[in-house]
Amino acid sequence: MIGAGRTGWTMSGGAVLAVDQGTSGTKALVLCPDRGVIGSATVPVRPRHLPGGLVEADPAELYESVVDAGRRALEAAGAPVVAVGLANQGETVLAWDPDTGAPLTHALVWQDRRAESVCTELADRAEELRQLTGLPLDPYFAAPKMAWIRRHLTREGIVTTSDAWLVHRLTGACVTDAATAGRTQLLDLGRVEWSPAALDVFGLSGERLPEIVDAAAPVGTTTAFGPELPLTGLLVDQQAALLAQRVTRAGSAKCTYGTGAFLLAHTGDSPRRGTSGLVSCVAWRLAGRTSYCLEGQVYTAASAVRWLADLGVISGGADLDPVGATVPDSGGVTFVPALAGLAAPWWRGDLRGSLTGLGLGTTPGHLVRALCEGIAAQVASLADAAATDLGTPLGALRVDGGLTRSSLLMQTQADLLQLPVEVSELPDTTALGVGAAARLGHDPALTLEEVLPAWRPSAVYEPRISADDAADRLARFRTAVAALLDGTPA
Repeated sequence: MIGAGRTGWTMSGGAVLAVDQGTSGTKALVLCPDRGVIGSATVPVRPRHLPGGLVEADPAELYESVVDAGRRALEAAGAPVVAVGLANQGETVLAWDPDTGAPLTHALVWQDRRAESVCTELADRAEELRQLTGLPLDPYFAAPKMAWIRRHLTREGIVTTSDAWLVHRLTGACVTDAATAGRTQLLDLGRVEWSPAALDVFGLSGERLPEIVDAAAPVGTTTAFGPELPLTGLLVDQQAALLAQRVTRAGSAKCTYGTGAFLLAHTGDSPRRGTSGLVSCVAWRLAGRTSYCLEGQVYTAASAVRWLADLGVISGGADLDPVGATVPDSGGVTFVPALAGLAAPWWRGDLRGSLTGLGLGTTPGHLVRALCEGIAAQVASLADAAATDLGTPLGALRVDGGLTRSSLLMQTQADLLQLPVEVSELPDTTALGVGAAARLGHDPALTLEEVLPAWRPSAVYEPRISADDAADRLARFRTAVAALLDGTPA
């Protein structure tokens, strides 16, 4: 429970229902302006991981999880709400019937790699697309998946990101927020409009696309949760967390450690197309004004921990600290946890991870420490890239997500960054961010400052090793990455 005494919430108005539809589950919170979280619920979803890098979800399960989590949270709160906000996975796509709302395909989850063939075919258009949309050509983003669906599954209905389908099921509207639209590789980043040129590149000209709306604005009403409620907040997951972390000024950054790890740095009111391998994208659009950010992705963070648990090395994330504490260091083991490929700044989704330096004396503790160093080293690479593109070093990194409960991982992160790592006191930042957007959309007279909860860290990790030691550890990790890059044809 998040109480007013801890968070200093000062917002006015009624409570809102904030729903975060994520990769492995849907979390719903009832947010009261005076008391913070007064009701919550989580409903798991189970994406299917298939051979060849395919990851699918059942659309019906996604929708049912939204409704179930929302109803349970409202029941737990026992209080009325005035509006609803919905956060989404970003790059997950499906085809669906706009008349009936019936899904026509499975949902291709953001981790799915089957559209690699589309990207290979369009390789000579990659720089054109990057300049236009801010995104590198990679099957991680929505447009390659949309093109693959049109080529291989169906020409019927419309094909969109999952948020547009969920909103249609809830309200009948066909909309997406500007930040989610920016995850498709079909958005003209500077104009914040669908790009005819990008649509043509992907063979999607003539497609019916959702209307692009602000993150905070009424888009329709729904009775899915019981009473008729306006849906007034829409935002993609990582940008919602960015908002809740109060990273609202250029040069500040946060990282969320979930299924993957995602570092975002705010760049102000204009897009910044760097040369360091980061994505340039919309942070949010509020009252018609667009804010932008740089983003870097690590495809496997908590999912790499689950992989280690599936092997029987640990039982779960709670084991990271006690098992890692059995040894003083990684014992020379280097782990590149690219179990679903390397994302930013390398963009080699075809690669897989490596585990080197194993010996007869290697223990579970060494593997745990090597995994924590591998995750932290990838995030440090993203932070370095962000500092290069921003033209100034980061002063600290705000962090959130389930893996921030691991002191070992957070201390390792601070050591390799050589920066303070500030752990958010507020859990569930994605839901909190879209809840703030919903409150703002319900009452435009409020300011952004008024709808966001106060922010302060629950813990701050300072570096405990020298800059030279950090550089040595990062050099070993980057040598292992270079071996992967050199050993696989580009």
